[in-house]
Amino acid sequence: FTSSEHTNYYFDVNPDSFEEALDRFAQFFIKPLMSADATMREIKAVDSVPLSFLFPRLYPENQKNLLSDVWRLNQLRKHLSSEDHPYHKFSTGNWETLEVQPKAKGLDTRHELIKFYNEHYSSNLMHLVVYSKGLVENKFQDIRNTDRNRFRFPGQPCTSEHLQILVRAVPIKQGHKLRIGWPITPSIHHYKEAPGRYISHLIGHESEGSLFYILKTLGWATSLAAGEGDWTLDYSFFEVTVDLTDSGHAEHMQDVVGLLFKYINLLQQSGASKWIFDEV
Repeated sequence: FTSSEHTNYYFDVNPDSFEEALDRFAQFFIKPLMSADATMREIKAVDSVPLSFLFPRLYPENQKNLLSDVWRLNQLRKHLSSEDHPYHKFSTGNWETLEVQPKAKGLDTRHELIKFYNEHYSSNLMHLVVYSKGLVENKFQDIRNTDRNRFRFPGQPCTSEHLQILVRAVPIKQGHKLRIGWPITPSIHHYKEAPGRYISHLIGHESEGSLFYILKTLGWATSLAAGEGDWTLDYSFFEVTVDLTDSGHAEHMQDVVGLLFKYINLLQQSGASKWIFDEV
């Protein structure tokens, strides 16, 4: 899978085939084929037209995401961010962006793929984890090291002009969700203190007297979740997602937002508590 700033390759294999499988895996990074026909197959796999409800495992990534409210809203947030930031880009890819548009610009997708590999696949940027009794150093020592520096994002993707806006989107599935997000400093820079986990623990708590307890008692919400997401080493977002009832959506959405900010203000005034930190 591919996240905002890394790609993760993983697999399980029987111990009897471990040596051979690991060698093949290493060769992928040492001498990848990246043939023209394989490249085209991948492009088609991303954007073919399947019967998703019959064959969900065969459902291409982009077509599957088109029917996912989570992905649609994530892409909407990207669209609302700064156009100059990499975060703004279309993250899944489809036939139009991987084949049609490159050809119109005189670009060959396979050549661009090889160029990307040569620029970014350097052993000093890789991490290898192998859970086995066998030694693996000799398998991966031939991966070239170009001393490539880690790619850095140019700060936060949302400036003041991209904040404090309300967007209404029609979902695929039935129901009403309220999502409120803020750009924040990535918690990984303060992993020992874990500020994101501390705040999400309090905002997402469901005990008596909690924010969710009040919203549920009022009949405005059925669930609430809070936490950090879409994070990289250079930017991140903290998000609160509330599943609203029909009444909460139609008549009390602003009240829900108001109670959330009142609770955040209460947390700011109260300060951090050691016993809560220890509990988390």
